[in-house]
Amino acid sequence: MIRRLIVVLVGLYIAGFIVFVASLPKTPRVPKYVQGVVVLTGGDTRLDAAVALFERGVGERLLISGVHPQITKDELKKLSGGGKRFECCADLGYAAEDTRGNAEEAAAWARFHHYHSLLVVTARYHMPRSLAEFRAAMPDVKVVPYPVDPESIHLDGWWHNPRALRVLGAEYTKYLAVALLTSFGVKPNFDHNARRAESGSAS
Repeated sequence: MIRRLIVVLVGLYIAGFIVFVASLPKTPRVPKYVQGVVVLTGGDTRLDAAVALFERGVGERLLISGVHPQITKDELKKLSGGGKRFECCADLGYAAEDTRGNAEEAAAWARFHHYHSLLVVTARYHMPRSLAEFRAAMPDVKVVPYPVDPESIHLDGWWHNPRALRVLGAEYTKYLAVALLTSFGVKPNFDHNARRAESGSAS
């Protein structure tokens, strides 16, 4: 019975993992209107995409969540190609150390500005867990996903890419934990190394 149970659980985990990867969100068309744009640090493509959208007029303000304490706004402006909108209306969040922290930081920022709709920019493999955390932290706010593909992790052909498999497997496991724990009102906190995923470590 125990062996059968283990086989069934492993089978369910693998099937769920395949569904998880197959259903990762695609980059959508630019939304017509959102009040704020939030980008989760962790890779240059995330920041570049968020700043480009913001400079084109998407959102009233931009929050860059999880910024390293030693990084300045001027440095991020140069790094991301920010312009006049970045100068006036981009906010840096230094408090977040993980995805839950990103969600809590963004929730406080949205409350301060009285925002009811946010565009969330992060890596495609990281989006399902980010949405779960954000929606748990601010259930009254409309959260719109804007996933981007990181340059250093190629998800095409992930089944024969050991690094992609490692990152996706870790992310799927964390997503399951978040989905389970938040359903019971528990706030998980276990990914302090998440923002190193795109530069060589699994999130």
